[in-house]
Amino acid sequence: MMQRSAIGSLLAGRRAARVVRSARAKHSASDKGWGHALQDALLSGSVAAGTTAATVALAGARDSGSAIAPLNATSHIAWGESAGNVANVDAKHTLVGAALHVGACVFWAAFFEKFFGHAAVRGNVGKTLLGGAAVATAAYVTDYHVVPQRLTPGWEYRVSRRSLAATYSVLALSLALYGLLRRR
Repeated sequence: MMQRSAIGSLLAGRRAARVVRSARAKHSASDKGWGHALQDALLSGSVAAGTTAATVALAGARDSGSAIAPLNATSHIAWGESAGNVANVDAKHTLVGAALHVGACVFWAAFFEKFFGHAAVRGNVGKTLLGGAAVATAAYVTDYHVVPQRLTPGWEYRVSRRSLAATYSVLALSLALYGLLRRR
C-alpha cells in the first residue's frame, strides 16, 4: 500500500512539473521581450528582406525593364530622387539600397516577433497569418502615408501599385510562414 502511494506521489509530482514547465514556456513565449524579439528578427527580417527583394526585382523587370532599379531606388533616402533612375548594379546605389531594405525588414520583423512570434511558436496559424498581415499593413501605411517622401522605399518610382501590393503581401507571408516553419 505504501509503495503504491509513493509511486502515485511520484507520478503526480512529474505531472505537476510538466504542467509548470508548460505554463512557463507559454508564459515566456507570450511575453517575449524586445531584446529577444530583435534577436529573432535578425533572422526573420533577413528572410523577409530576401523574399521581398526578389518580389520587387521581378516586378521591376516587368514594370520598368530593370530588376535592380527598385532596390537602387531605395537608396534615394541617401542620394536623392535620381537614385530611382539607376538601372544597373553599382556599389553606391545597390549596396545602400540593400542595406536600407534589410534594416527596414528587420525593424518590422521585430514588431512581428514581439507581438505575434508566440503565436507562431505555438502553431496558431490564424493568429500568425493575421500578425504578418497586420505588420505588413503597418509597414505600408508608414512607408507611403506617414513618413516624408524622402523616407519611402522608393519602389513607387519603378513598380506599379499592384506590384507594391504584391510585395507587401509577400512581406506578410514571409514573416508568418518563417515563424511557423521555425517552430519545427
